[in-house]
Amino acid sequence: MTEVLALHDVTVRRSTTTILDKVSWTVQDQDRWVVLGRNGAGKTTLMSIAAGRMHPTSGTADILGERLGRTDLNELRPRIGLSSAALAEHIPASETVRDVVLTAAYGMTGRWREQYEDFDLGRAGDLLRLFGMAELAERTFGTLSEGERKRVQIARALMTDPELLLLDEPAAGLDLGGREELVAALAELAGDRRSPVMVLVTHHVEEIPPNFTHALLLRGGQAFMAGPLAQVLTSENLSEAFGLPLVVESHDGRYTARGAR
Repeated sequence: MTEVLALHDVTVRRSTTTILDKVSWTVQDQDRWVVLGRNGAGKTTLMSIAAGRMHPTSGTADILGERLGRTDLNELRPRIGLSSAALAEHIPASETVRDVVLTAAYGMTGRWREQYEDFDLGRAGDLLRLFGMAELAERTFGTLSEGERKRVQIARALMTDPELLLLDEPAAGLDLGGREELVAALAELAGDRRSPVMVLVTHHVEEIPPNFTHALLLRGGQAFMAGPLAQVLTSENLSEAFGLPLVVESHDGRYTARGAR
């Protein structure tokens, strides 16, 4: 198997604060990972490293066979699809849904004078249909519900046909119906072997779609545990990672967690 992401002793410090502390983690071709941990555990920083948008203070990060600090990021980043709240803040509210997806082909967040070929237009349309947003293609991004925005962002992240897809809390802020629609779409995507390697960050095990294969638990900026999903997502492991007694259960490929009585 091919290593898509290989971090070795990655440390990130800001002033006197250590955000990530000697994290080593390997993601293989065809993997579908979920990353969990408490607020402040380092999840978003880890995704910034994986997306090539932040360099570690020390340690090495190899992404798609390229080492950060020794590669042209302008060539690497189009190979990585990213959906995050930070990126969404840069999308103009007046941009049409179609253009939100389309402009990813140029790594932009707003339509300017660039020209697109029929292939680009067709791919954007196909991705919007995949996530049930085709009928809203002419709507502006600012008029969408939170759930609709999340689906458009993931369609955008797939526009360049990336080899690695990073989803930073894609279900945050969604109501129950919106969450379940998104989980179903991601489960379908994860189950397709033609899809890119996927890494999903979440706070809640209920948001983990079926067909995901591995889990990484972060605790205090360190990789507490990593491995196959069923081996990592146990009551004992999550209780220790989150610092309180939890009961974790699995039914039909979905997980739930509650406080132990």
